[in-house]
Amino acid sequence: MKRILEINKGVLYMLIASFTFAIMGAFAKLASDHMSSLEVVFFRNIAGVILVGLALWKKPLQNKGGKPFLLFFRGFMGFVALLAFFYNIAHIPLGDAMTYSKTSPIFTAIFAWMFLQEKLSLKAWGAIGLGFIGIVFITQPTGVGFTKYDLLGIFSGVGAALAYTSIRELKNYYDTRSIVLSFMGVGTVGPVVLFLVSPFLELPELDFMLGEFVLPQGIVWVYVLAMGVFATISQLLMTKAYGYAKAGIVGTVSYSNIVFSICVGMLLGDAFPSMSTTIGIVLIIVAGIMVARAK
Repeated sequence: MKRILEINKGVLYMLIASFTFAIMGAFAKLASDHMSSLEVVFFRNIAGVILVGLALWKKPLQNKGGKPFLLFFRGFMGFVALLAFFYNIAHIPLGDAMTYSKTSPIFTAIFAWMFLQEKLSLKAWGAIGLGFIGIVFITQPTGVGFTKYDLLGIFSGVGAALAYTSIRELKNYYDTRSIVLSFMGVGTVGPVVLFLVSPFLELPELDFMLGEFVLPQGIVWVYVLAMGVFATISQLLMTKAYGYAKAGIVGTVSYSNIVFSICVGMLLGDAFPSMSTTIGIVLIIVAGIMVARAK
């Protein structure tokens, strides 16, 4: 009975975390009407740096060390994946942007097989194939190929998957807070560097990682602060969820984030997903659940 109650707590925490993450996406979308996605990422990460900094002040880091380049790689890939994710939040329906980001477990399974020699069952390979079919349904590539938003959406999943895969190795050498800080730190310093170089670059195809810093005014501060608060709440609840229930169960429930994001997006004016997009979303959810259960 106690175990069942713990699983139920884990499911409840992840449901709330998925909802708060969708709300975070909504505020990011609202903020994107007034600033570049690069600046949205900056404010998203600086809040995390402050919180981790407070945690370090209470309890110093305990690192074995030895993998500095891999630590930087985790931070860098997480940062550029987040840039692509927030750029898509600003330009396509919130549910679609969230769905692309939720392809990361599918790519993580592939990268773990490639780089960490983790075995994949026939069922897991079938799930990966189903996930790719889902991506095709959402992107609906034409004779000219994928759109920019499709490519950035897929990259947000791939980049996050590379970051997650590196964590499996890094956790043997570094304090969890160091790994989180590598992401938040690069995600804070990176935008500052890009703000400085953006005026000298004319690269329309890379506009997702370029932008001018514009000091928020009035209601925009509310959007920025709310985005940071809901992102933090979501992270805390996700951590609690994984502490109460198995990763496969919690990972499965996390796909409720897509449903919440579609509903919240529609309140902001997004259109209801087309039949093709809906089929793609369902296939990606099923594929993600199958991968989670297989592992």
